[in-house]
Amino acid sequence: MIGMMYLVLTAMLALNVSADILNAFVLVDNGLVKTTANFQAKNESAYAIFEVEMGKSEAKVKPFRDKAFSVKDMADELALHLQDLKVEIVKYCDGDDAPSLSPVDWFIGEKGEKKSTYNIDDVLIKSKDNLDKGGEIMVVKGKGKVLKEKIEAFREHLLSMTDDPSVHKAIKESLNTDQMSTKDGTKIEWESGCFEHIPMIAVITMLSKLQSDVRNAEADIIQNLLAQIGATDTKVNKMEAIVQAKTSYVLKGNEYQARIILAAYDSLQKPRILLGPYRNLGGGNYEMVGAGTELPYDARGKAIYKSSPGVGNYKLEGLLQMLTPEGYKNFPFLAEYQVGESQTVISALKMNVLYIGVDNPISISVSGAPSNAIQASMTNGTITKNGNEWIARPTSPGTAVIRGSATIEGKSIGGDMTYRVKTVPDPVAKVGGKTSGKIAKDVLAAQTFLVAEMVNFDFDLRFEVTKFTVSVTRGGFAESKIANNNRITEEQKALIRGATKGGKVIFEEIFVKGPDGKTRQLEQSVVITVD
Repeated sequence: MIGMMYLVLTAMLALNVSADILNAFVLVDNGLVKTTANFQAKNESAYAIFEVEMGKSEAKVKPFRDKAFSVKDMADELALHLQDLKVEIVKYCDGDDAPSLSPVDWFIGEKGEKKSTYNIDDVLIKSKDNLDKGGEIMVVKGKGKVLKEKIEAFREHLLSMTDDPSVHKAIKESLNTDQMSTKDGTKIEWESGCFEHIPMIAVITMLSKLQSDVRNAEADIIQNLLAQIGATDTKVNKMEAIVQAKTSYVLKGNEYQARIILAAYDSLQKPRILLGPYRNLGGGNYEMVGAGTELPYDARGKAIYKSSPGVGNYKLEGLLQMLTPEGYKNFPFLAEYQVGESQTVISALKMNVLYIGVDNPISISVSGAPSNAIQASMTNGTITKNGNEWIARPTSPGTAVIRGSATIEGKSIGGDMTYRVKTVPDPVAKVGGKTSGKIAKDVLAAQTFLVAEMVNFDFDLRFEVTKFTVSVTRGGFAESKIANNNRITEEQKALIRGATKGGKVIFEEIFVKGPDGKTRQLEQSVVITVD
């Protein structure tokens, strides 16, 4: 396409050399430079294939490898010669300090030597419209004739590499240096037809086109040589049966599924495996987001990924890169896995009791399911999630059934447990820390409260005394005083002070209110002997 644009622009020059046409040549030249760079990058990948194949069978590959690198040497030298011609023309028109030129190491030869020239920013060329100086360099000074001889030598060398007629045809067309015909049918030399009486920018563009043609012809031969050693084929030399299962842990009621496949690989060529996020460029092309982390690939055609992460959800993703004559081809992979806590569940079968009126903490786990995927239900009460636990609140004595479940691979998996439901036992009423026994009269009369405490009960519950009676027997008569809270009243204390030594002070008819807000009467009485 770029070559066709060049021909159209050249034809238009005969009509008018306008600024727009000159700028169009700049655009075409930029495109040709980028195309040449792409060809060169692909060719470098192809040369790397030869080095890989040398490690497999040097006797077979070496003759073709030597041919390929002889092509590389000639192509590099010819491309550099074309670049030097462009630089010479720019300097001839714009001076040795032309602003469009910047020094660069064009390439490094096989022996490590640097081949230096200049890059050209064609936008900055001043003498784009000069119609004479390009022709002076290429025709009058004979540089075009020398270039023609180099192209022909390169062409003949390429043709000697193969007998493939299609490759011969392509190379002869792209590196054609035959005479050209003018409008009146007169034959002119190739260099005159390409470079004479056209603007300097058109001469630069023509030289860029020839650089692209050189790299294209180089690619044709290199691919042909690779094909002759079979390097363009997808080869395998090892095969292995592999079982791929969704999981090695299956719950009762679920199916165990596995794929049994034949894996084939080339043990002599190791791909690159890069771990990390990647992006889809479309058309089957992918690239890493960032550099990625390379995973070692062993001689058995496998790369083993190992990780010991904490609890959570993770992805194993990246690209497997296989070197081909066209460069690295990327194959994406993605797997997700989950790391959970290792748990041991121990149940005391005779202690499966829930109490009414309190929060009963419950632990529910379903094998193979994360905690956030578990659902729970309950009969004779309600159950709600509280962090990593569940809270059960039964409503009436008897039994309650709690069920835990989760959906795994499309199936609901779970189980249930039956609990006994009981009322919270009564607290124990105490005065001065005692439920009975002897207390000195003055110590007993100094007490302020009657308290109700839970004894040997696992829940941290508080009961409040709401009413109680103090009874004392004096002179054969019983006297009683009532308190309507947990505080011992002054009247009750007066009864205590009037008790005789050895007499009984009884705290009875005790009412308490629990955390559920309900009031109950204790069967217990506190009997204290006055000391």
